[in-house]
Amino acid sequence: MVCALGAAVCFGTATVLQAVAARAASTDGGGGGDAALLLRALRQWRYIAGLALDGLGFLLQIAALRSVPIYAVGAALAASLAVTAVVAARLLQVRLSGLEWAAIGVVCAGLAMLGLASGAEGDRSGPGWLKYAMVAAAVGVLLLGGIGGRLSGRTRALLLGLGAGFGFGVVEVAVRLIDSLHPADLLTNPGTYALLLGGGAAFVLLTSALQRGSVTTATAGLVIGETIGPAAVGVIWLGDRTREGLVWLAVLGFAVAVAGALALARFGEAPVAEEG
Repeated sequence: MVCALGAAVCFGTATVLQAVAARAASTDGGGGGDAALLLRALRQWRYIAGLALDGLGFLLQIAALRSVPIYAVGAALAASLAVTAVVAARLLQVRLSGLEWAAIGVVCAGLAMLGLASGAEGDRSGPGWLKYAMVAAAVGVLLLGGIGGRLSGRTRALLLGLGAGFGFGVVEVAVRLIDSLHPADLLTNPGTYALLLGGGAAFVLLTSALQRGSVTTATAGLVIGETIGPAAVGVIWLGDRTREGLVWLAVLGFAVAVAGALALARFGEAPVAEEG
């Protein structure tokens, strides 16, 4: 659980650092399109630090997924929005409303309940078809992205956000389906391809959703997609359980943490200007 929370801190802080660097790059007087903006951002130490935190967060996420149930890791990663909100209030002078501070408290309470109720990760490898189902799900994410890209407005943002959430969910499950890190085993394990395809598709869809749609809507879809489905897979097929007699506390903590994250959905992409 410590690794999952560490990943949330890394991802949430990285979002703000990259937003600060992008803002500086866009106001330094240089011209050009998105590619030129990215190159200028890459010269900012904050952007590089953000990328490093993203990498560290991914490693912590993998470690967490190998140790605790998927439902706990998913809820903890959704809590990165609370980290983004707090760091943005400090570095970007973003003013948080009373409801948003309350939502941060709700997220923390939900994670505390999950921490108390979570047992060890499940000891089952799942049915043989599950690895292939994850590959099919990753392909489905790409198809969903193609459909969503043809839409507009909030529907587009929601569909792309959901697709990105499903893709990250595929990654969460696929990590549990990889039982050997030997190169030969990795190359022959469908879970490896599900992880790579799902993660790549999720990144593309989320980037598109945040660039051309409502950040709040896209992030809400992301949180829903990356928490509920993977949690169900972990419980039904991979043997994820809670501590004895604390199922109710785990369910309540999961629901509370996700609800709090949804209330902070506008921080899916850190604001670059003061907001009221």
